[in-house]
Amino acid sequence: MQPSKVYFTDLRTTLGVSQLDKLEKLMRAAGIGSIDFDHKMTAIKMHFGEPGNLTFLRPNYAKRVADVVKSLGGIPFLTDCNTLYPGRRKNALEHIDSAYENGFTPYSTGCQIIIGDGLKGSDDVEVPVRNGQYVKNAKIGRAIMDADIFISLSHFKGHEMTGFGGALKNIGMGCGSRRGKMEQHAAGKPKIDGSLCVGCRRCASQCAQDALSYPEKKAVIDHSRCVGCGRCIASCPFDAIYAPNDDANEMLDRKMAEYAMAVVDGRPHFHISLVIDISPYCDCHSENDMAVLPDVGMFASFDPVALDQACVDACLRQQPIPGSLLDENMHREGFCDHHDHFKNTTPESEWESCLEHAQAIGLGSRSYTLVTL
Repeated sequence: MQPSKVYFTDLRTTLGVSQLDKLEKLMRAAGIGSIDFDHKMTAIKMHFGEPGNLTFLRPNYAKRVADVVKSLGGIPFLTDCNTLYPGRRKNALEHIDSAYENGFTPYSTGCQIIIGDGLKGSDDVEVPVRNGQYVKNAKIGRAIMDADIFISLSHFKGHEMTGFGGALKNIGMGCGSRRGKMEQHAAGKPKIDGSLCVGCRRCASQCAQDALSYPEKKAVIDHSRCVGCGRCIASCPFDAIYAPNDDANEMLDRKMAEYAMAVVDGRPHFHISLVIDISPYCDCHSENDMAVLPDVGMFASFDPVALDQACVDACLRQQPIPGSLLDENMHREGFCDHHDHFKNTTPESEWESCLEHAQAIGLGSRSYTLVTL
């Protein structure tokens, strides 16, 4: 497979030139103008941020991407699908309210906002996965599949299960309907160490499936209800909940790659990632930790696999920010250095399996040529 081109620009500006101007220059240099946008409906897939989180991409970036699409004759809309877990983005009404609260409105971005899988997360389309080994038919939000052209605008940051969240996660997990997200998460269902559980019930507040009960003041998981989303693991302050399936994260990554293939296969697509505010956890959280690495810049490519690889490589060349979670982990007694900032932040993650599998099924190439503007 030939190396793909990935275009990069840093965040430095000169008088009279904004970072948004640099973003537009990056998109045009990367070749977005080669797509025939004429009267084509264009989905711009992004994350609107869970209210309370402050590291999601600002609406200004979305507006500039939408403006470029309109200048090329396209009809853009911003989109995301509903979440599987509790929060303020689990149905379209609350999701749009959350987007508005975080500054994403038709007036601030210059285009409409459409929740891809409908009012309750059930409006989806089953899309065959070419070369799929784990997923035969991905369940993708209908509005996203109805679009003529697909663009991903991703905030590249850490993630507590997949190591990092970049283009492939934004596309694969982000475009899955609620049942699509369930299918991707279903490989690993957590268990509880009763000797560590104190019965605080924080895990229950994070479970959308009512799978947790406390018959003897200790949490018990009903696996017939559990979908393996992992929110209870992240919510437990006593490490009483764990994933016993060692390949669960790897399986999640591989399914995510196959979902991303289903979304982009057979239609024009283009991808942008901003490596800024590199928080250790996903923007799905209603809070954010401080960044673990310095801001890097903006990347764009027609190849989402090469794009993620380039962003990873750029991050691994950075030095951890003192006082961050990554820095704190690296100074813990008994620390095992993986020589990988994402695994040092979240040791149980298996992020490389996503890129390996994405390349294996023909979604893109991990080999790339970096073009610096």
